[in-house]
Amino acid sequence: MTAVDDRSRSMLTRAAQLFRAGQDDAATAAYEALLAVSPALPDSWYNLALLYRRARRFDDALSAYARALSYDVEKPEEVHLQRGVIFADDLALSDDARRELDAALALNDSYVPALLNLGNLHEDRGDGQAARDAYDRVLAIDPDNALALSRLIGLTDAGPVLDGLRARAAALLIAQGMDTLDRADLGFALGAALDRTGDYDAAFAAYAQANAASAAVARSAGSRYDRAAMSALVDRLIDAFPAAVPAFCDDGGSAPLFICGMFRSGSTLAEHLLARHSRVVAGGELDILPALIERHASPYPQAVANADLVKMREAYRAAISRRYPPGTQLTDKRPDNALHIGLIKLLFPAARIVHTVRDRADTCLSVYFLHAGPALAYATDLGDIAHYHAEQTRLMAHWRRLYPDDIFDLDYDRLVSNPAATLESLVDFCDLDWEPAMLTAQSDDNAVRTASNWQVRRPIYRESSGRARHYAAHLGALEGTKF
Repeated sequence: MTAVDDRSRSMLTRAAQLFRAGQDDAATAAYEALLAVSPALPDSWYNLALLYRRARRFDDALSAYARALSYDVEKPEEVHLQRGVIFADDLALSDDARRELDAALALNDSYVPALLNLGNLHEDRGDGQAARDAYDRVLAIDPDNALALSRLIGLTDAGPVLDGLRARAAALLIAQGMDTLDRADLGFALGAALDRTGDYDAAFAAYAQANAASAAVARSAGSRYDRAAMSALVDRLIDAFPAAVPAFCDDGGSAPLFICGMFRSGSTLAEHLLARHSRVVAGGELDILPALIERHASPYPQAVANADLVKMREAYRAAISRRYPPGTQLTDKRPDNALHIGLIKLLFPAARIVHTVRDRADTCLSVYFLHAGPALAYATDLGDIAHYHAEQTRLMAHWRRLYPDDIFDLDYDRLVSNPAATLESLVDFCDLDWEPAMLTAQSDDNAVRTASNWQVRRPIYRESSGRARHYAAHLGALEGTKF
């Protein structure tokens, strides 16, 4: 570490203490003060960059990482990786992300985290062969890397190659001492591979084991699904937004097109199809609204009554102004936008909502087959999934009563069986002119950062409609579901 005087050493100690204590605002101020007097501290620039990113100060974070590089930070490849993550995840600038990952690998061609992120970036952009090459490079370095093997299985069609990858996954799963998260990754990949080959009972068994491992990871992170808490949240949302925003209210600006629905109900497909329109730009799963709620309206939804809605609206628009061109219709697609429709209509009275719906059993099963992680605590138990589905259905019924003309239920099964008529209705709802080219699958490198990134790049297909019938014997937790 660069030598510092006693005053700077004291300031560094204080900044590090605040950082470790999670006091982000105070730690940010402490690091800024320290670096103003002792700038040649690369690790402090690195920590400040982490703090800036948490505060959504992405340009400042990139600049701080650059300063860390300029002062010869140890492991510069890690800094380039972190810059790449900001470009990819926060700024939707995949070309810049690729350059940072390439820079990391130029410094260390065996840097597995960069190779994994590079593979994921290629997947997001629809370049399957490049993604496979990246994961193969990982496995050449670390033959037991569960994440690389899992992703490679997901990119491989049925045949001898997939059979070989499945055998490797099965062998790893019975190995002693495997990390629980790795066990979950492999289990979900193995379940998907078995599902693709039609071995449905074996697939469900693999998914069940994967969900058990995923649930254990969630518990270790302090995450669990609380049915009573979810029901109470829906009650509070209904109470907090009892009436519609008057139709004459208008903030004078353009409104994003918000897309929501249960996970795996077709929201990514809806956004991808809309993005084929010449006037629409896909925003993907923007985290802007949840971040604004945390900063300005917590506890939610009670604090909305006293929130500065003008400030929130301006902050939302400022956040999207750099990423997306003006004069286009931006989509904000998050399944949990369903929780925020009351707030959305306060912020953007003219906003339209596209709500994706799908057969209940198909939806719940697809969620169970999704490796969602601790953030989606209900996803590891079919009974919990059914409960969450019921609560979201109850909440959406409330929003429809308030805004019957501003919510469009896009039925996945109707879309895949009659895409032209369904898509035309959706386009009309969005106040867009019909463009026949929207029905044509287009190859593009626009990033699709969801679990559905490969499905939505294919022509509209029907295989996933009615898939629950293959698993009817295993779905007793979904009471009342018909197959």
